[in-house]
Amino acid sequence: MEHLSGLIERITFHNPENGFAVLKVKVRGSREAETVVGKVAVVNAGEHLEAEGTWQADKLHGRQFKAVKITVIPPSSTQGIIKYLSSGLVKGIGPTYARKLVERFGDKVFDVIETRSAKLEEIEGIGTERRKRIKNAWESQKVVREIMIFLHANGISTSRAVRIYKTYGAESIDKVRADPFALARDIVGIGFKSSDQIAHNLGIPHDSPQRAAGGITHVLSQATSSGHCGLPVEILIKSTVELLGIPENIIEAAMEKELNERRLVSHSLEGQPAVFLPALRKAEETIARQLHRLSSLPSLIKGANVENLLSGIEAAQEMMLAEAQKQAVRNALSSRVSIVTGGPGVGKTTVVRTILAAFRKADLSALLCAPTGRAAKRLNESTGAPASTIHRMLEFQPGKGPTRNADNPLEADLLVLDEASMMDVPLMNQLVRAIGDDTHFVIVGDIDQLPSVGPGRVLHHLIESNRFPVARLTEVFRQAAGSRIITSAHAINAGKLPELDPPANRDELTDFYFIDREDPEAIREMIFQMVKDRIPKRFGLDPVSDVQVLSPMNRGSLGVRDLNATLQERLNPPVEHGNEIERFGTTFRMGDKVMQLRNNYDKSVFNGDLGTITAIRAEDQELIVHVDGIPVTYEFGELDELTLAYATTIHKSQGSEFPCVVIPVSTQHFMMLQRNLIYTGITRGRKLVVLIGQKKALSMAIRNNDTALRYSALLQDLEG
Repeated sequence: MEHLSGLIERITFHNPENGFAVLKVKVRGSREAETVVGKVAVVNAGEHLEAEGTWQADKLHGRQFKAVKITVIPPSSTQGIIKYLSSGLVKGIGPTYARKLVERFGDKVFDVIETRSAKLEEIEGIGTERRKRIKNAWESQKVVREIMIFLHANGISTSRAVRIYKTYGAESIDKVRADPFALARDIVGIGFKSSDQIAHNLGIPHDSPQRAAGGITHVLSQATSSGHCGLPVEILIKSTVELLGIPENIIEAAMEKELNERRLVSHSLEGQPAVFLPALRKAEETIARQLHRLSSLPSLIKGANVENLLSGIEAAQEMMLAEAQKQAVRNALSSRVSIVTGGPGVGKTTVVRTILAAFRKADLSALLCAPTGRAAKRLNESTGAPASTIHRMLEFQPGKGPTRNADNPLEADLLVLDEASMMDVPLMNQLVRAIGDDTHFVIVGDIDQLPSVGPGRVLHHLIESNRFPVARLTEVFRQAAGSRIITSAHAINAGKLPELDPPANRDELTDFYFIDREDPEAIREMIFQMVKDRIPKRFGLDPVSDVQVLSPMNRGSLGVRDLNATLQERLNPPVEHGNEIERFGTTFRMGDKVMQLRNNYDKSVFNGDLGTITAIRAEDQELIVHVDGIPVTYEFGELDELTLAYATTIHKSQGSEFPCVVIPVSTQHFMMLQRNLIYTGITRGRKLVVLIGQKKALSMAIRNNDTALRYSALLQDLEG
């Protein structure tokens, strides 16, 4: 082993996920900076480095020092301090202010920031607000550094440290030592394996009750990502045994303790004992109770007026509704809770417009909402009435939840919920709690689409319960029947292969195409050609803002991850230094299309929201994304909330509609090839749908109408 020490001149590369770094270090006696390669939890330019390792001659990069151990300490030299402060370590200090601070305070600058920060205001340009930012950032980075080093030593990604600090504050390390499994429950992005590794390092026994309890909670939490609200006891115990590798009796004892202390709750699912996370069980009960209460109340519109309103609106709008549409309107006017379901082109929008007109004619007010921003915007465009996301309508407040609730209900005589197939149990719970006694609730959705990404099958269970009037719209109207997108979707939904041949006249444009390619690599290349060149030239659509690639899966050469990486390089290649940042294994670049991956009430952005990166501010360690025209700021440590969105999964596209969708169809995705998946993907396209792949794979999907079982007690609650 050899020893190397010097000043870190530049960070060529640093991956905060695993700590791997390539550093340029000025070593005394060397004319040029040496290359040091190794792992370090946190590193900044200007710090002093001490490393142990060996010199190696790399064929591609030349001579470099491969370190097995790296230690960094704050700098003491003037030049080092300037580099250190201007490296982005402290938000609010760039190269200019770093130089000014060092010129004024010399090597005492760290002490001034930490203990006499008021003196910073002696520097021109630093007022009270900037001084507070510098002080707070300095304090945070000190604690974060300690947390990072602690976590790194325990085998966990250092990039989660800021989030841990925001959750636990100065007690972070103490809390982690006391209950490392709490990390998996409380911190987004930290899984059970990481928590388990820390527990092992801290000496918690392999078969301890604490570890068993953590494993049970993890299995239940993971089940929610597959749509389950709870699990049968037998499955829960078996899955936990497989996860932890400890005897059943220890897990059974831990589960009994968690149930007794109400950290878990038990309930019967079709006669077999099951276990739920308390919040989900309570949410299911609340949905059933609130809808039963609402449906038992009398209509705000007297029975004799229903037919008069309906016929009057038909006459005023000079149209005749189909019988199923009339029944949907009657249900909405005469019942407090009603459901409208049907596929594309069957007149759901006409029904909603008629219901709105009827309530307006009766001098009653209405609110319209949908689960996502795109769905709400589409609802607004199709009805001409204001519509908002559920989160915005409920006035969610950071750290507090919805302002609209049972104590402060929504003020409307009619509430219309669109895209109800997307509703999971937690969101429906929040919504129904905010519906007052003076409101009609109309639920609109396509029961044949994919179920919600989150837990439960809310729309299915509401319809299956037979507790509320349901209007099923099946007739495709003449105008819609001219669209091959709509006719293809209905054919697939009926279990039939749609017409795949292109128009006989190649110059004739249509809105649905199938391009036959067998080899996955040929499918990939055709996707890129269609998105970048053919669709923009033939249809005049923008390849980034108008065209959306939808894949059945995340993994594989035709999965979202690989497609996004290549689409980014082809549609938005790097053009200049500083216009990109790499975090959490993803390179984010100016102009990239990105998607929010989870609800963030502090930022008012929600799972599935799409945006465009408009600024990357290295000095402030921030990235700006415009979502629906509104700028949203992300710290670099929060970028695991974002992903590239040139391609996304069909599941993630629910509730959205795009001018054009391109969908790979391959036997590579056989695990996901289901009728409702292809049906949902096709119905996301408004002007153009292009399927690229194998007819065999498309046939497999259409034949497979099996839907995955989801464990939920909502149907029992509704029927009970």
